Amino acid sequence: MIETNHVITIRGLTKSYGATSVLKGVNFTVRRGEVHALLGGNGAGKSTMIKIITGASSRNDGDIRFFDNEGRVRSETEGRAKVAVVHQELALLPHLTVAENIALPHQRRGAGLFRRVAAARHAYDALRMIDQDFAAKSLYWLVGSLSLHEGQMVEIARALSSGAELILLDEPTANLTANETERLFTVLRKLTRENGLSVVFVSHRMKEIRQIANVCTIIRGGHTVVDRQPMEELTDAGIIERMGQVAASHAPERAPRSEYRSDASAATDIITIEETGFRQELQPGTVLGVAGAPAGPAALIEALTGTARKKRWTVARAGWPDQLRSPRKAACLGAGYVTGDRAHKGVLHNLPIIDNVMASRRVTRGALLAGGSEGGECLDLLKALKVKAASVWDLPSTLSGGTQQKLLLARWLGVPSRLLVLEEPTRGVDIGTKREIYQLIRQMAASGTVIIWWSTENVELLEVCDRVIAFDTEGRCAGVLDRNDFSEEKLVTLTGMAA
Repeated sequence: MIETNHVITIRGLTKSYGATSVLKGVNFTVRRGEVHALLGGNGAGKSTMIKIITGASSRNDGDIRFFDNEGRVRSETEGRAKVAVVHQELALLPHLTVAENIALPHQRRGAGLFRRVAAARHAYDALRMIDQDFAAKSLYWLVGSLSLHEGQMVEIARALSSGAELILLDEPTANLTANETERLFTVLRKLTRENGLSVVFVSHRMKEIRQIANVCTIIRGGHTVVDRQPMEELTDAGIIERMGQVAASHAPERAPRSEYRSDASAATDIITIEETGFRQELQPGTVLGVAGAPAGPAALIEALTGTARKKRWTVARAGWPDQLRSPRKAACLGAGYVTGDRAHKGVLHNLPIIDNVMASRRVTRGALLAGGSEGGECLDLLKALKVKAASVWDLPSTLSGGTQQKLLLARWLGVPSRLLVLEEPTRGVDIGTKREIYQLIRQMAASGTVIIWWSTENVELLEVCDRVIAFDTEGRCAGVLDRNDFSEEKLVTLTGMAA
């Protein structure tokens, strides 16, 4: 029977890595012109299935069929040529320009050596669909100089420009602002409606899933537990339950305030951040949220982590120099940092789990060699964060993306820190893991650590933080919301960004 409205069908897909079975008979069907949410907790097998669809990984068993516009079955090679993917971790070449990165898919199809001007014109047309201002100024920038959220826009533009009939988006909005996300959704709606494009959308952000997806498939433990069910037939709590997570309705609406108790010497532990016309004093145990477009938060984070090239912000505390000069100096003084760019600036991919977890301790202790007690210490940290690993000597690649994020947090768990800067710490993690991270943040604050947390998800800042600094679209401090004055509407007004 010819299926004229299908773009891909998968039946009985299995995949194992050694003794570990990841996919155990997954079924999945995407129809032409729809946005299909692929849901599941960290480690459920979503990323593995995407790799198999694109040919980046082989399958053990199962049937995959690609269809053309007439409903005829294509060969897998021909079908994969019509698939574009945006991975959770960006796959850009840092030594090439934005234009050259966007033009790469056309180069692979044998179009010959592209000229710089032609590549720039093609890249501009693709990138302006998401952000016209960024497109106008960035075409000849090296990708290696971009921020994480700028790189995400380039990756998405490359997928949109590829002429694909099926686009797989794995956490595409994780580093985008609310305004950028809405522009992306507008483009996707237009392409699916007018061009028949099919989109597979992987995300843990329930609000965004509701905004863009028509139908969903849920994978749990390598099995399909919900197969092509319309979104309107499922509640958020029902989706989360089928994913094997704790429903949001079962969790507290707002985390409790820090239990840190100051003493007579606490005044010397106050951290002051200041720029022209703006000053904040942060008592030990404060959780300070940072919201808004990336320009403002990025400048503050650079000052706090010792990477600022320009002295826009000053960071003061008793015993600290006027300006933190390097990440190593900042760490030794008790200022930790968890990057939002897990793939390129966070995880040490070629080193085992134990080296990833113990990295900060070695820096702050001045250790040149691994200590004999590190194995037990690492196991205790993994246990505290509910990280399941076969061995501390395994590579991080054996863990899901969300679990790798936990490794970055484990680096600072128990380290005597005065300040911990978190940049999108819940990026790409499921709802259950988010709850664990929220609790961990409050525990760190309860020990007296000042937490500064930048997130593009307003709702989680309002849930966990004691106060939030809002930056407007020009990167200026627009105001501060205290905990007793929190609302998403007020935060949106201050930042000038859509909810």
